[in-house]
Amino acid sequence: MANTKVDIEVHQGRISLSQIIGYWVRKQPERVAIVHDTDQITWAELDAQTNALARAYAALGVKPNDFVTIGLPNSIEYFSACFATWKLGATPQPVSARLPKIERDQIIELAQPSLVVGVPEGEYPKVASVAAGYVDTLSLDATSTAPLKPMTAESFKVMTSGGSTGRPKLIVSKQAADTDPDAPVLNFSQGGCVLIPGPLYHNGPFMWGMGALFKGNTVVVTTRFDAQATLALIDAHQVDTIYMVPTMMQRVWNLGEAVRGQYSLASLRTLWHLAAPCPAWLKEAFIEWLGAETIWELYGGTEGQGSTTIDGVAWLQHKGSVGKPGPHCEMIVLDEQGNPVPTGEVGEVYMRPLTGPGSTYRYIGAEAKSIEGGWESLGDLGHFDADGYLYLSDRLSDMILSGGANIYPAEVEAAIDACPGVRSSAVIGLPNNDLGNSVHAIVDAPTGSLTEAKLLEFLADRLVRYKIPRTVEFVQEPLRDDAGKVRRKDLRAQRLATDQ
Repeated sequence: MANTKVDIEVHQGRISLSQIIGYWVRKQPERVAIVHDTDQITWAELDAQTNALARAYAALGVKPNDFVTIGLPNSIEYFSACFATWKLGATPQPVSARLPKIERDQIIELAQPSLVVGVPEGEYPKVASVAAGYVDTLSLDATSTAPLKPMTAESFKVMTSGGSTGRPKLIVSKQAADTDPDAPVLNFSQGGCVLIPGPLYHNGPFMWGMGALFKGNTVVVTTRFDAQATLALIDAHQVDTIYMVPTMMQRVWNLGEAVRGQYSLASLRTLWHLAAPCPAWLKEAFIEWLGAETIWELYGGTEGQGSTTIDGVAWLQHKGSVGKPGPHCEMIVLDEQGNPVPTGEVGEVYMRPLTGPGSTYRYIGAEAKSIEGGWESLGDLGHFDADGYLYLSDRLSDMILSGGANIYPAEVEAAIDACPGVRSSAVIGLPNNDLGNSVHAIVDAPTGSLTEAKLLEFLADRLVRYKIPRTVEFVQEPLRDDAGKVRRKDLRAQRLATDQ
């Protein structure tokens, strides 16, 4: 077992991530830190394992402020790889374990890591690499598990994004690898239990999972999302906080009241949802089910220039809003000429941190979309109401121009998703000689009982005529992944290729 009798260095209330496990080992060594499927690990065991793993990574060439590419699936080993990296003063750079090699190659070319974790040894001749399961090969003796010298990386994470170009870019955080375990973050308690059913290589699950551990919570993580299993885990582990995306919420709702009622969710204090628009009907259903104080939404980018949050109580007074800008940023909405739009009118959303332009991140492989004054856009369209609440319309790149009218796919998808029998949907624009583009709906209806006529009749009461899809395509596979993402650009390209 690791020697925990080592001074924890605290600077202005913050502790290096290289020491945060040791901090919690002092307070709760035998408490479970992470649960994954049937596996679990205590704080003391996690400390010992990551000390040994850090020494092994150092022997492979990892140095302070290096990037370590981590391509592991959700697992205890994933968390161990990240903490071992932090213990060397280096920075984890997560990627999907299922990423095609050609895409991973592009990312590694950008990142220039000193180690790649989760690929066969020797896969990259110029870069050290270790396969999944490497942690199990280590000897956990007293020498290897002893505490290391505290080291703090300049950046605590490097996330990957495909961006609008389809080419990968890296988003390097300018937040150092340290934390204040007593600071209020995302409504987390200390010593509670947080459930992460999403893929950890995405920024949201990564931030919620790591942030929960930084505050001494037990983190329960799943291999993949399963709606009923999620409810069972909340009940079994007395989960107080869960990270979700609207796709997950809809799958839980589709279980039906009888199945949902089999599990106690009395421990749940906070349900966070983000990453994609949530249909109003679904949000209202969850508010009625779990209570308005429990349902929280966050809008913001991995870049961290700004964000909004809103709870269910405020949302009921401002239905459809994603909240007000947080205390660390400011936001404006501009038209195509860069002029502020009147309250209630849609434009492009720009934001900037109060700490100044470029203070929260830097790109590798891309340039920020910015305008005079240091304002940056994530490509979202929206408007503010008179009370300062932000409402999002859609992504600028996804907007459909049909017959001179702007149509926002997210609005049409929300209406479709409210139709009984629909699990998810994606709306794209397809070329039309008359209109320029016509609205095409791809509808995931797994039961097969929904017809185009029934769907269009349902939409007639919810959408103005020009927004109703002119063509409908039924499929029986989910259109969004467990992170709530849908690539409309790819769906459109597939259909255009088929038509040629």
